[in-house]
Amino acid sequence: MGKYKYLRTQYGGRMKKRTFNAITQGILIIVALEIIAVSINMFYAPHNVAAGGATGLAIVLDDFFSWNRALVVFIINIGMLILSYFTLGKQTTARITFGSLLLPVCMAITPNISLVHDRTLAVIVGGALYAIGVALLYQIDASSGGTTVPPLILKKFFNFKPAISLLVIDGFVCFLNLFSSGIEAFILAIFSSVITVLVMNYIETGLDRKKTIYVISDKLEEMQQVVGDSLDRSYTAIDVRGGFSGNNQEMLMIVVENSEYQNLINNIRALDRQAFILVNNVAEVHGGDF
Repeated sequence: MGKYKYLRTQYGGRMKKRTFNAITQGILIIVALEIIAVSINMFYAPHNVAAGGATGLAIVLDDFFSWNRALVVFIINIGMLILSYFTLGKQTTARITFGSLLLPVCMAITPNISLVHDRTLAVIVGGALYAIGVALLYQIDASSGGTTVPPLILKKFFNFKPAISLLVIDGFVCFLNLFSSGIEAFILAIFSSVITVLVMNYIETGLDRKKTIYVISDKLEEMQQVVGDSLDRSYTAIDVRGGFSGNNQEMLMIVVENSEYQNLINNIRALDRQAFILVNNVAEVHGGDF
């Protein structure tokens, strides 16, 4: 009986945890989709800039025919869900269904107002917000559907890279700006796409950036003392061989916070101005002193 109660408690705990995770994931999806809706209704659409995707196509059709943007996105997403079901299977379709159906709802309930009057500023802010929303969806393996489906199909049947396929589709939508709002809208749409890619990349690869410093010096023991005194942190010594000289040496690898970088470099250069220093930006560091 005691064993049964233990198993029931364990099972109940797992069920509660799974339910909590599902609720948390659902809330994050709603927040992400609402951020995307705000970027469309309050920044892109008021200035008639279509920066790609189903939402961009909806802005173009709204400009041409005054069609309801939320309804257009809903129709496109339904079509993509049907296409996904017959080409990508049930699992992929299930993963994108919630976002595909909820995004039009978020667009419908989000006010259609212009928060900024400057067109360039609107595109910058809109692109950043759009990137944050999409990046949040990617973090929890969700999607807003729409034009993200065709690249998956092309990858499955023709082995095309999804990033390139999506770039072509978004580029076509941006090109439509020439016919709806002119050359300025087209340029701003391209500019916004670049901002979105940069912000998404920065969010996805981590906000807490660090630097990795590689140092080769003839004054290795003194250099190790400098690193220890400057940072009070461990380092890694790597055996290397000079490609030209053929000499075996040790190279120090140090991971530092951005705020510690300049102080360490100054100390290294003060000790040995001929020291070889190589610096890389690092997105994430796990374990060790971090």
